[in-house]
Amino acid sequence: MIILNKLRVANIGMQFGMSHIEGAMAYGAEIAAICDSNEENLKKAGERYGIGREKQFTDYNDILNSDEIDVVTVAVPDQLHKKISCDFLRAGINVLCEKPLALTREDTLEIIKAADESNAKFMVGQICRFTPSFEKAKEIIDSGEIGEIYFIESEYAHDYMKLLKDWRSDPKRHGVIGGGCHAVDLIRWLAGDPVEVFAYGTHKLLPTVTYDDATIAVMKFDENKAGKVFVSTGCKRDYTMRTVIYGTKGTLICDNTSPTMTLFTTDAEGVTKEPKIIDVEVNNHNAAKEFAAFADAIINGKPVLTDAREGAKTVEVCLSIIESSMTGKPCEPNYNF
Repeated sequence: MIILNKLRVANIGMQFGMSHIEGAMAYGAEIAAICDSNEENLKKAGERYGIGREKQFTDYNDILNSDEIDVVTVAVPDQLHKKISCDFLRAGINVLCEKPLALTREDTLEIIKAADESNAKFMVGQICRFTPSFEKAKEIIDSGEIGEIYFIESEYAHDYMKLLKDWRSDPKRHGVIGGGCHAVDLIRWLAGDPVEVFAYGTHKLLPTVTYDDATIAVMKFDENKAGKVFVSTGCKRDYTMRTVIYGTKGTLICDNTSPTMTLFTTDAEGVTKEPKIIDVEVNNHNAAKEFAAFADAIINGKPVLTDAREGAKTVEVCLSIIESSMTGKPCEPNYNF
């Protein structure tokens, strides 16, 4: 039985799951188990958060059918998202899975099926929707202050040179889907679903991977609106997700690592006024708010903001970008899930 603010949480994957432990703890949840196939990772997490050995597991199957777990967070390599998520959904346990939902359309369909057939809830961790600057941008857009969006662009610029491991070098984990899904999902959230994409790719920076390490995609939307996503996983600069939203009455410039964002608006005659600088919290992995949103959906029976289908749509756009860059032809995402 779930008790308010006393959700019992199992966290799987300690290399990337520390923030999920902290997010659950910030909410007031009980950490019922942590799991990682690497015992050293387990030990470090246990010592850091005061989690006893009796709650540490190297095989998630050992906690799969536990009646003492309400929620599991899945923060493992992307290739494992589908199997672990589906196993827990079929066991009736609520699942918060890291982005991207999966790496193939087939895997996204299987997760959707498992979520539909489960009495548990599922959420994919599209964390940019909880980043303070992007939340503020969404608020300003929805208020109508910058008018109607006619162009939006975002980028995922992150140097993977020191981050590459076997699972990151997997050809199925193209940079567009593995990291660029952040920018794609952000654009979908702020501007809607693109109906067509066209992309180019280059490969000059990461010699150990077979996929393009820089991709630029142009997007066409249903309305009189266009977009662009730039993904570079080998860029020589600080990590950023700089995003610019151009509206008929103003423009927003923001990112996920700066303490300010810039808002341009117009006067009654349509002339651009001096920009307004808006202070924002820097929190580019707001796991506490993400977990709180999922907990609210579980406890109060609310819809999940980023459910399996929403995660699948983002993956579909990423796959369409990759296909276009490989074929040199426009590609229409298939949102029929």
